[in-house]
Amino acid sequence: MSALRVVVADDQALVRTGFRLILESEGIEVVAEAEDGEQAVAAVRRTVPDVVLMDIRMPGLDGLEATRRILADPPAEPPRIIMLTTFDLDHYVYAAMAAGASGFLLKDVTPEHLAAAVRLVRTGDALLAPAITRRLVERFARPTDPGAAAPHRELATLTPRELEVTALLARGLSNAELAARLQLSEATVKTHVARILGKLGLRDRAQVVVAAYETGLVSVGSSPEAR
Repeated sequence: MSALRVVVADDQALVRTGFRLILESEGIEVVAEAEDGEQAVAAVRRTVPDVVLMDIRMPGLDGLEATRRILADPPAEPPRIIMLTTFDLDHYVYAAMAAGASGFLLKDVTPEHLAAAVRLVRTGDALLAPAITRRLVERFARPTDPGAAAPHRELATLTPRELEVTALLARGLSNAELAARLQLSEATVKTHVARILGKLGLRDRAQVVVAAYETGLVSVGSSPEAR
């Protein structure tokens, strides 16, 4: 896999510098910095990064609208976008996920978690902070809400096993946990996940979570253990 290229967008210079130092110390290249949404959109167009760390609240064009613009007209290889926030429950984060962002991180993330999260989200193989994300989606998702940023997905094309995997993904289970729960190999789980993404036209696991709640496959307050 080629070197990871990242754009850091935050209105605080200290945050941008800190994230740059952390990422570069891990061998991850920061190809551009941006202090507002307009600069973030321009930087993505110019540098075509793998991942964007996007602050939600910035002056002028905020991170949510910047995310929408980037993913509405993405480069040939769309970047994965991680939203940055100081709150673990924020309706802007949910709206960004519905618009196509791949996950979110709190700004007080540890250096080790930051680097690991950037690497994970590049692959689309893991949902960041699944327990927090699940709580966030449960709070803000509304089945068949016509105002949702992402279209609702038709689940009828999924097999019973794929529906089961989708429901467990929405509850935050990792591939390893899915494999143990379903008594499958991790390779088989990855195949199921890839087919689910393809059939539903989704980019990654974060969007699977949103779709599962908004279509009613998983309901608010249902058991995370899927018993």
